[in-house]
Amino acid sequence: MFGYKSHDIFGVLFLFFGILAVTIAIFITPTFAINYISPDHNITPDGFKQFNSYRLALSIGGILSIVSGLTLMKVKNLEEKLHPLLSLFQPGPIQISLYGILSTLLLFSGFFTNFWQSADDTWFRNQNYDMESFVVGRLVQSRQAGIFSYRGLTGIGGPSPSMGNYEYQAYAYANNLSFGTYRTYNSQNGGQGILFSLLDNLIHSSPQGKLQIFYALTSLLSAFAITAIVLWFYLEFGLFVSLFVLASAIISPWLTIFGGKLWWSMWSFYLPIIVIMYYLKNKNPTFHRHITLGILVFIAVFVKCFFTGYEYITTTLIMMMVPFVYYGYLHRLNIRKFIGGFFIAVFSSFLAILLSFTILCIQIATFSGSLLKGFDHIVYSLEIRTFGDPNSFPAIYTDSLESHTADVVMTYLKGSFFGPTKAGSFGVTYLILVFVFMIASVFLYTMRNRYSDKEKGKSSQALVIATWFSLLAPLSWFVIFKAHSYLHTHMNYIVWQMPFTMFGFALCGLLLRTALVGSIPPLPSPRHIKYAQRNKKNPD
Repeated sequence: MFGYKSHDIFGVLFLFFGILAVTIAIFITPTFAINYISPDHNITPDGFKQFNSYRLALSIGGILSIVSGLTLMKVKNLEEKLHPLLSLFQPGPIQISLYGILSTLLLFSGFFTNFWQSADDTWFRNQNYDMESFVVGRLVQSRQAGIFSYRGLTGIGGPSPSMGNYEYQAYAYANNLSFGTYRTYNSQNGGQGILFSLLDNLIHSSPQGKLQIFYALTSLLSAFAITAIVLWFYLEFGLFVSLFVLASAIISPWLTIFGGKLWWSMWSFYLPIIVIMYYLKNKNPTFHRHITLGILVFIAVFVKCFFTGYEYITTTLIMMMVPFVYYGYLHRLNIRKFIGGFFIAVFSSFLAILLSFTILCIQIATFSGSLLKGFDHIVYSLEIRTFGDPNSFPAIYTDSLESHTADVVMTYLKGSFFGPTKAGSFGVTYLILVFVFMIASVFLYTMRNRYSDKEKGKSSQALVIATWFSLLAPLSWFVIFKAHSYLHTHMNYIVWQMPFTMFGFALCGLLLRTALVGSIPPLPSPRHIKYAQRNKKNPD
């Protein structure tokens, strides 16, 4: 038609309507709706939520339309034109260091102060206040009777059992008071309480000042952990893709809420996957032969269990296996080699959990008088969180134990990934994200032949497979620990970020980058460019 190819015409149409959709979504605000669409100001709060949901859906549709348009038009010579700028961002020691520092600062400011307002301020301050009190109670008990009194277990105390409430812990710590009673939390080793008790003895400051230092340290460690994952994407897929991962972490209210909490020590959940990511990146694909891998997995999983017990343990272990799937597909490992590496990781994780379990039983036995009591408590905790008999537990747990797994999963799919308030508010739900990531996967598959570098094509396919494998990580907790998930809708949305949403947003970034410059050969580094220019001038 008029000398133009059909895919160019469709590309222009997709691009036009995509830009139009995004423009409408940006400028048709709730204020505009009140003033022009509903002059009588009778829009209800639910109407606002629905209206903003439409805006977000329109934005996502517009972005996908723009990507489709650019893909059909096959933008040419874009990377060559941007070569002087893009070459500055190729991974190198300086670039990695600067990017790591910037990422850490951006994440730290969100985890420590909610600087980016990803979460409601009241929610940010009060979320998991009850569990934070167990750490503060441990600080008071350690100051009073030693770090390893009650064998270091976290808990809450008071001058009498009736005064041992959550609010009293901070009051007692700030005013240097002592406990008359102390009730331990027996479901984890209490590593975070032991660590902060040690620091409490070493740091000379007011109690309030010490708590701020502890929160800052926890936020910093969590920022380091997420930055390590961002940098892995930077090394594997480049700056553009890694920025999508970083942005998804910054705007996530759940990461913001959990990142600085003393009780959760969020960094420990990500430690195993980080260890595997960087170990496999720097090793021969026949990784199953390396005993070092087993040692690293054992240490990482044990640290996680020591600090945060068995919370989200299935999610953590499956998350750890995501790099196995990625590199296994990338290097086209045969099934024997893949199973060998998989077995080492699983066996090492089992030993780490068993050691943590044994230590916990000993901790409980020292003041309860029986190892069996420790074992019984852990079995009780497991049953009450999974599929225990409702008749064997208090009535308060009946609904959770009788709940249907499909209903629990759907509840978490409908939760909000992004929005200024808690789960269930208007915003981008996880169900929408699953749909968007699915579309991105399909587009990446159809565009797989655009890569002139076949290795990058394999990396794209490996990322798609690893992303959908990572979906098993959050689902494992919702399904296996469905009773716990039924009751804890105020916090269990965090497992979506372990690491499904990060990999999903990486898919989106990779799709957009591929649509723009995917058919162009990969950029040479500045060092190679200078070398080539020098040889051209001096061919002899």
